[in-house]
Amino acid sequence: MKPFKPYTPNQLYLLPPCPKDWLPPKHLAHFIDEVVDELDLSAILGAYTEERGQPPYHPAMMVKVWLYAFARGIRSSRRLERALYEDVAFRMLSGNQQPDHWTLSEFRRRHLQALGELFVQTVQLAQKAGLVKLGRVAVDGTKVKANASKHAAMSYDRMEEEEQRLREEIDRYFAEVEATDQAEGEDGSEDELPEALRTAMRRREAIRQAKAALEEEARQKAAAKEAQRRAEAERKGRPYRPRQDPQQAKPSPKAQRNFTDPDSRIMRESGGSFVQAYNAQAAVDTASQVIVAAELTNQAADVVHLRSMVDQVEANTGQRPGGVLADAGYFDSDVIEALQARGMEVLIPPDKLPHRLRRQRSAPPAPPPPEDAPLRERMRYRLQQPEVLQRYREREQSVEPVFGQIKEGRGLRQFLLRGLPKVRALWRLECAVHNLLKLYRAGVRFRSGPPASSGVESKTMERSMGVPQAA
Repeated sequence: MKPFKPYTPNQLYLLPPCPKDWLPPKHLAHFIDEVVDELDLSAILGAYTEERGQPPYHPAMMVKVWLYAFARGIRSSRRLERALYEDVAFRMLSGNQQPDHWTLSEFRRRHLQALGELFVQTVQLAQKAGLVKLGRVAVDGTKVKANASKHAAMSYDRMEEEEQRLREEIDRYFAEVEATDQAEGEDGSEDELPEALRTAMRRREAIRQAKAALEEEARQKAAAKEAQRRAEAERKGRPYRPRQDPQQAKPSPKAQRNFTDPDSRIMRESGGSFVQAYNAQAAVDTASQVIVAAELTNQAADVVHLRSMVDQVEANTGQRPGGVLADAGYFDSDVIEALQARGMEVLIPPDKLPHRLRRQRSAPPAPPPPEDAPLRERMRYRLQQPEVLQRYREREQSVEPVFGQIKEGRGLRQFLLRGLPKVRALWRLECAVHNLLKLYRAGVRFRSGPPASSGVESKTMERSMGVPQAA
């Protein structure tokens, strides 16, 4: 019989093994272990001021296991708890500690905003590593499902109809009870309400609250619109005449609100279907696919995000991009001219065309439009020039693959939390993990010094970077 290599799973070790030796030297877990020690965790560490009680798990360890979990597509605290027992990489990062799922979930809940803000630090790390060129940035948005069903949403006019129906149902019941009590000489009591009626009353109260929220939202939008008109009139030196009283504004009959996640909205996906979702925005450096700005809102239209995304790029990097690329959903003449006035080349087609048709466009017509032609005409002409079209094609080669890597590669199809602030922090955390993976794949490494005693003050790191390669 052919001899086999020794197999002794019950063999005891003379000396305890180091968990780090069980992983290859270039394993992602080693990179996460090193890079977290480079991050400023003071916002998390500063929350631990109570000296009484049992010592908590070290925040650096918790951040490491959560970042590695997101990089592996694990977002459930129960799945993460199981991995801390079964996966060598997780056991190495945790120092062979196994927090239970409640502790893991509570840490994420308590520090969610601080975890989301790690995104800015990852942008700065990529910038120091030479991955952020800012020659051109591509801006795009993608719809990510909310943790709510679209069937749990109701329009404003439907709310009014349902509220009226429930009011009549409740009044009819009490009228029947009153007639029965008078006939039998008894006193009724609300404590004896049937379950169906109590459900109807609770539903009516929920509808009232949803209506009130929609009405308040309509008043705020009307006030903001009037304020914008006033500022525009003052800028042009014209008298301002209000068109409506914001306090009298009413929601559109089709305005909807979801009872499960009121902050989410029904949005149309690229395939044409409608989902209960949020609009996740990203601005990507076209040279490296590093995300340099990330935002998430409940506004379905992309056009309102262009200016703020470019502003965030400058705030995060301290530099102004040389060019901005976006699809037709971002076309706004005023915003484009404002960005051009700041010295940026803005390439945004005014017409929505599939990539296949845009690639087949012929040479630009002659003669070109006059200089005083509308921006739409001038932009159409520019995007038909081969050299300009070649630059614009960087958009579909940069930001669209990034969404594919996040949604398909790491499985982000639906947020697990509810509410705009929480979901926004989750999206920025996803983008932070994406940037860390770009650093890892570009060969950037961090060399740690001797272990220190505690916290941010213990960072004695020396950065050792390889030559950045294409991510």
